[in-house]
Amino acid sequence: MIEQMTLRDLGVIAQATLPIGPGFTAITGETGAGKTMVVTGLGLLLGQRADSGAVRSGAAQASVEGVWIVPADGPVAERVREAGGDVEPVGSGDAELYLGRTISSEGRGRATVGGRTAPAGVLADLADQLVVVHGQSDQLRLRSGAAQRDALDRFAGAPVADALAAYRDAWERARSLSDELAELTAHRDERAREADELRDALAEIEQLDPQPGEDAELAQRAERLANAEELRLAAATAHDALSGEDDRPDVIALLAEARRSLERSAHSDERLGAIAEQVGELGYRAADLAGELSAYLADLDETGPHELAAVEERRAALQVLVRRHGSLEAALTLQDRGSARLLELEDDGDRIERLASEQEAAAAQLDAAAEILTRARTEAAERLAAAVTEELRHLALPDARLTVAVAAGAHSAAGRDEVTILLAPHPGAEPRPVARGASGGELSRVMLAIEVVISRTDPVPTFVFDEVDAGIGGAAAIEVGRRLAQLAQSSQVIAVTHLAQVAAFAGNHLSVVKSGDGSVTASSVRRLDGAEREAEMARLLSGLADSETALEHARELLSLGGHGLIG
Repeated sequence: MIEQMTLRDLGVIAQATLPIGPGFTAITGETGAGKTMVVTGLGLLLGQRADSGAVRSGAAQASVEGVWIVPADGPVAERVREAGGDVEPVGSGDAELYLGRTISSEGRGRATVGGRTAPAGVLADLADQLVVVHGQSDQLRLRSGAAQRDALDRFAGAPVADALAAYRDAWERARSLSDELAELTAHRDERAREADELRDALAEIEQLDPQPGEDAELAQRAERLANAEELRLAAATAHDALSGEDDRPDVIALLAEARRSLERSAHSDERLGAIAEQVGELGYRAADLAGELSAYLADLDETGPHELAAVEERRAALQVLVRRHGSLEAALTLQDRGSARLLELEDDGDRIERLASEQEAAAAQLDAAAEILTRARTEAAERLAAAVTEELRHLALPDARLTVAVAAGAHSAAGRDEVTILLAPHPGAEPRPVARGASGGELSRVMLAIEVVISRTDPVPTFVFDEVDAGIGGAAAIEVGRRLAQLAQSSQVIAVTHLAQVAAFAGNHLSVVKSGDGSVTASSVRRLDGAEREAEMARLLSGLADSETALEHARELLSLGGHGLIG
């Protein structure tokens, strides 16, 4: 429940603190005093869109802070901790949750959840578990078939929830198959062209049979063949220098002579012996190098005059693949993976036939799931209609009869049922859809009756009603107040009202009062008791807070509210 809410610079309110607490709280005040700003502020705490136009004129920003009492280990507290915030235990398994929202005059906003900054979306996540808000716009929303279906589903509970979950699984399966089949059918020609192109590309690659890194290897080979004479001359010159075959001294011979000279004198100095060994090693290394050069020259001699042309021809053929596929590696990747893709494309005919068969089976499963959902809703509709009709008797519509019709419609994610709430306000009247035939006052009472009935099977922690009494008065207003008090026995109820008949049943009466200069200060929102409450009730009844007749009537209403809550 909401324990307290503080508004600063929101609309006409400069500052207001509202002590709320459990039970039924009525909020009253003169026109323009800012009663509706309470609902606006609550909406901001529940993640609704921030509007810079709500910032008080001349203020830099507006802010709203709220304190909730929630289960310390429930889903609300868990979501708060996921967002980085926390709740403060207060005993008996409960905890305080602090929520905040600011809006600057430039339109920038900030939300806090459990003491930590968080996206406004976190507030919206918490909203469904904290509060149900009903205003005149919600009455209009009750005119929509979707809202009427949702109300029926809330009342029905697990039987419809389970059937709806099974239906949605079947719906997703059928829609997925339908989308896949439509995509295949729509792009059949395009996929056939892709298959032809892929088949040609794979045939070309297979014919060339390229090898990884072959293009780089051929480039090096072509460079070698193009410079064969230069390479031959360099290698031959180096070979002759190392191991000449004529009478000229070469490196190997000179090193051999040096070694012999050193060995002849090594007996006189060991160091010369060691140097002689190193010179010998140089001779062996020079002989090895001469052998490698000989082999290199032999390889060059084996290259025929046509080899360079063959290499360039192969390179040209590979270059065609590179231009088509971006690189040789890409062509090789296509060769590895293209066959699987080609099989997939060539299987389109069989796939279409297979998918059509699966789609037909999925459609049958969807119809079966829809039928189960319809039966569950139809059974619940009869019970909801009877319960709301009985409730309307206590809301000054004793002869009204409510009907909830469930008719077949087109498949959607919510089923194929079209739910219509019909009202016959008096005997002999034909039931007419509330969307077209109900007056504003009747619609207000139908909405309240539905909430009272649903709260018995699907309780909500807090209900907020913004002028739920619009379009009614007199005895009907008294019954609305009585039913709000009944609803407050299981949930917290906050009602912004302009009717004394409704406010009389509240256990907590808050008044928002304009100050002399038209502004609202913290002292302008206060809890009313005793004579102050009687005066406010008299003002609501007659517009005169000090009228003796109105005061007497106010006392009578307060006595009724205090002793006749259930009726």
